[in-house]
Amino acid sequence: MQGSLVAGRYRLGDSIGSGGMGRVWRAHDEVLHRAVAIKELTAALYVSDSEQATLLARTRAEARAAARINHSAVVTVHDVLEHDGRPWIVMELVEGRSLADAVREQERVDPREAARIGLWVLRALRAAHAAGVLHRDVKPGNVLLGRDGRVLLTDFGIAQIDGDTAITRTGEVVGSVDYLAPERVRGHDPGPSSDLWALGATLYTAVEGRSPFRRTSPLTTMQAVVEEEAEEPRHAGPLAPVISALLRKDPATRPDAERTEQMLAEAAEGRRPPAAQEYVPTQAVDAHVPLPRETGPQSPPTAAAHHGYPQSSGPTAVQTPYGPPSGPVRRRTRGRMIALVTVLAALIGGGTAVVLHQWDQDGGTTVGPSPTPTTTPTTGPTRTDGTDAAGGLPEGWVRRTDPYGFTIVLPGENWQRVVFDEATRQVDYTPDGGKHFIRVAADDSPDFDDPYEHLSDIDQQIGQRLVDYRRVGLERRVYRDRDSARLEYSWTALAKDTEFPGPYRAIDQMYISRDGVEYAIYMASPAADWATTREQFETVLQGWREP
Repeated sequence: MQGSLVAGRYRLGDSIGSGGMGRVWRAHDEVLHRAVAIKELTAALYVSDSEQATLLARTRAEARAAARINHSAVVTVHDVLEHDGRPWIVMELVEGRSLADAVREQERVDPREAARIGLWVLRALRAAHAAGVLHRDVKPGNVLLGRDGRVLLTDFGIAQIDGDTAITRTGEVVGSVDYLAPERVRGHDPGPSSDLWALGATLYTAVEGRSPFRRTSPLTTMQAVVEEEAEEPRHAGPLAPVISALLRKDPATRPDAERTEQMLAEAAEGRRPPAAQEYVPTQAVDAHVPLPRETGPQSPPTAAAHHGYPQSSGPTAVQTPYGPPSGPVRRRTRGRMIALVTVLAALIGGGTAVVLHQWDQDGGTTVGPSPTPTTTPTTGPTRTDGTDAAGGLPEGWVRRTDPYGFTIVLPGENWQRVVFDEATRQVDYTPDGGKHFIRVAADDSPDFDDPYEHLSDIDQQIGQRLVDYRRVGLERRVYRDRDSARLEYSWTALAKDTEFPGPYRAIDQMYISRDGVEYAIYMASPAADWATTREQFETVLQGWREP
């Protein structure tokens, strides 16, 4: 292909970028004798005639969208043409790299430089919005950093233009999932504030070196966008409150473009914008009501965390299941999610385009504070004979049928049931307000089909969060003739996070039942009591019965 002449005019040079649906070439315009960039939509080679028509329509829409915007921070489109039966776009050549490349190469961008970059992207967006164009795919890969210091916004491939007929099917949500605004994930019409959300997520990625909502799959990433708060950025400096303001879930509460430009200009000068303070969320006094009992130990994000357990934003602590959180609330509504998600690579830049046909059975998700933990009286022992709860349990042990349907054996009558979240079926049993506890979690739509891979992922996450974390063991097992895995580890609970500070140990057994439900059974206690707790855990596993 290199050296080929496109449309009798553009001589292709070397390839300077590619993605799942296209490739960008450096080229020479032999009529005007200038260097240009040409985007070739290679995906058109592998799709049906009807899909080719859609691709061509989107290509023309991209050219038309960019052509409507007259601003130095928007990459100029010179021409759109057809060659070899597929569409090509001829654009201004920018010598440099993308913001995504910069983050990959240097891990993160200085906050003041990130603010300067954001300022120019915002100016490009303001010009686009004034021309009636929504970009809808602002992300680091679409921000170009010229060698001359210029910042340019490119790739209007999925832009929406006022007055144009939609070329996406009803119900589709198109864009890179890491940077989709919550209202877009939930199927609402986008507006200028949706592009500003994406700008906030892009700036977060620039200063932190990672996107704020990236999870293990496109679906769980979209869940995080809608239901979770981003962790507080650690390297954002004066840019932090601006990012926080742009990532407000409700588009009506985000700053407008004019206010955002003012705040970015101040951050670029190294000053913390005073105006950003009004967007800092205050803690609702009625959002969390602590139980009249002691709080439990610093609870690591075990398997239960992946079934909806909120985590605090601290680097070493996560929310205990028995009291108010110390950081922003996260709620993940899991459970009976039936989603059909098609993942396509974006035109250029390696991003992800998502077509969402159905979110869940209720037609959507809800965003709100995590429910207050409630204590439910335990049911009495289920006697199978005249001696003990299971006709063979160790002395003092009892069997209880949980309201969620499963049956569990407990070391004594004094172990009380605590429901953290009815929606995600989070249940703890504890004799002492959380110093020792058993946790049961069920997920009928698990992220992993292999329990070992799931626990490996959890091991990596908690290893970065918990103080003095040490993995004692991670192994594959067989439990009830099903593939299973077990993770055992230790950490130090801090006094600032719990009433029970000191060394802790935990063990987590996970398996997927025959009907596809992932069960996690977890037990934790102070390290000094671990020999007894470890032995109790084996009895809990032996007595466990699925619903």
